[in-house]
Amino acid sequence: MEHLIWNIDPIFIDFGFLKIRWYGLMFASAFIFSYSMMQWMYNKEGKNVEDLDRMLWYLAIGIVVGARLGHTLLYDPAYYLSHPLKILAIWEGGLASHGGTLGIFIAMYLYQRGTQDSYLWLLDRLAFPCAMSGALIRIGNFFNSEILGTVTDQPWGIVFARVDDLPRHPVQLYEAIGYAMIFFALLAVYKKTYDKPIQGLIFGLDIALIFLVRFFLEFFKTEQAMYSNSLPFTTGQLLSVPFIVGGIVCVYWSLKNYRAKIAA
Repeated sequence: MEHLIWNIDPIFIDFGFLKIRWYGLMFASAFIFSYSMMQWMYNKEGKNVEDLDRMLWYLAIGIVVGARLGHTLLYDPAYYLSHPLKILAIWEGGLASHGGTLGIFIAMYLYQRGTQDSYLWLLDRLAFPCAMSGALIRIGNFFNSEILGTVTDQPWGIVFARVDDLPRHPVQLYEAIGYAMIFFALLAVYKKTYDKPIQGLIFGLDIALIFLVRFFLEFFKTEQAMYSNSLPFTTGQLLSVPFIVGGIVCVYWSLKNYRAKIAA
């Protein structure tokens, strides 16, 4: 059976003194997209767009620091605790979405203290742009031939020639498609609810759906953690469960509060 051979150079442009990688390009595109969506929402709701410049710095630091610490301390703690300076070596690769998500929570909490907006209002506005950002980053992983899927004989399997000659599930693309679908679904929810006294709904749906997709697709991924556990689930699945539960609880709480406000 013929399978697509994926052997794209992960470096997009090489200036000699500077190399721009596809992954870096997708990561930057994710920030630009999220910033543009936030601008659109702030203009739509009559908010001060200039506030977004400060928010962007909080998010950039929170995401990178959180994602790096998540990778080093959750997926390969033995190595990085033995070589703590390697935690700073972001250029060597290694960012974890679970840690990046926690980084966003902390960054937005710190940012919110200097604004008049509520924490959940901000998370609702940031939630669904982050879903599309996740899709762009997974495309970057695809160009890097990383976060590999399990071996498959399905006709859509892809051989990542930079890794081996086995056809694998293009799980990075599965994840990107799933996140993009979540983005468009939550964009529709936002358009129907942005002017209503309901907070936490979009955020809760986003967290629950994204990590539900992540949990399911882990069955088609090779294990990312540098250690094994005795459970039938991967580290990524175990880390996703609290986010799924938290998202469901947030949706329930949000709808309950909204109904109470309407009834009052």
